[in-house]
Amino acid sequence: MVAHTSFESEAQPPVQTGPAAWRGAELASRTDWIEPLEAADIAELEAAMRAFLGRGGEVAARLGAITAQDFPLPRLAPRLAALRTELLQGRGFALLRRLPVERYTPAERATLFMGLGAHLGRARSQNAQGHVLGHVRDLGLASRDPNVRLYQTSERQTFHTDSCDIVGLLCLQEARRGGDSLLVSALALYNELLRTRPALAARLLRPMAHDRRGEVPAGQQPFFMIPVLSWHAGALTVFYQRQYVDSAQRFEAAPRLEPEDVQALDAFDALAENPQLHLRMRLAPGDIQFVHNHVLLHDRTAFDDHPEPERRRHLLRLWLAAPGARELPPAFAARYGSLTVGDRGGIVVPGMRLTVPLSSPAS
Repeated sequence: MVAHTSFESEAQPPVQTGPAAWRGAELASRTDWIEPLEAADIAELEAAMRAFLGRGGEVAARLGAITAQDFPLPRLAPRLAALRTELLQGRGFALLRRLPVERYTPAERATLFMGLGAHLGRARSQNAQGHVLGHVRDLGLASRDPNVRLYQTSERQTFHTDSCDIVGLLCLQEARRGGDSLLVSALALYNELLRTRPALAARLLRPMAHDRRGEVPAGQQPFFMIPVLSWHAGALTVFYQRQYVDSAQRFEAAPRLEPEDVQALDAFDALAENPQLHLRMRLAPGDIQFVHNHVLLHDRTAFDDHPEPERRRHLLRLWLAAPGARELPPAFAARYGSLTVGDRGGIVVPGMRLTVPLSSPAS
């Protein structure tokens, strides 16, 4: 058995305050987290998209290195800078509504989304295939396969984080039933656990094994060790995917979950399920959601899809490394590789080449 390593995060953090320590019931009746895209905004995005595509060359290759300078947005850029500040220092999420995705080709949709995202951060690889633009669709797979990730299924994802500073989702098609988006503040969950079960809150500050699901960097084990909650540089940072904590136990070298660990994880999950704490929203086609991974957990409910392939649930996804993001604790290097702000996160495995798939495997 691998011994637990001492981490700075094992110091007991205080009660968390500030705009990211919200409760869902308080936000459900508000609309200040929704940013409507006006006709002038859409016209500016489309002009930048047409200019980018008009420069020639292979679109996917150029999109993989797109920057804010490649996609100038004089009107929107100040708002996107303010939105990034809101994500990193404010409530931790925002919803842009609504891009008319139905009138664009796959290359145009990818360019619009990645160009807009370039104003928030640098795109990172989301899987072992090096995809910097993800396609979230049900591929007919199941999470019982240890090499399958939950976004490739129609199953409930449960509350989790991704391996980046900011995750962005652009809805192209919604499911026939289900597939709703849920967000919850990890700071609010910690506060509740600290108030009701402080010993369990302390357990979440100890490193636990997380399954890499077959995406293993060179020289690394098939699991990595990170606490669910890390207290570092005066900030509480979350990293979590319960299914991957549980499935990491299949590896003999992974430290065993102790009964108190399971109790703490169960209590954390139960709090996240509380409708007073989480916020539910449904993304309609053209809606763009951005979430700060270090303070919020996100989830997607299970769904039933339309029988017609062209109507099936489909979202585009970005993982972004954001300038101005917080310092991360040393434990994150096992997953993020570099801890350099603006150039960290994503999944890197031997032989991987970055690519931008304009269409999903199920298209």
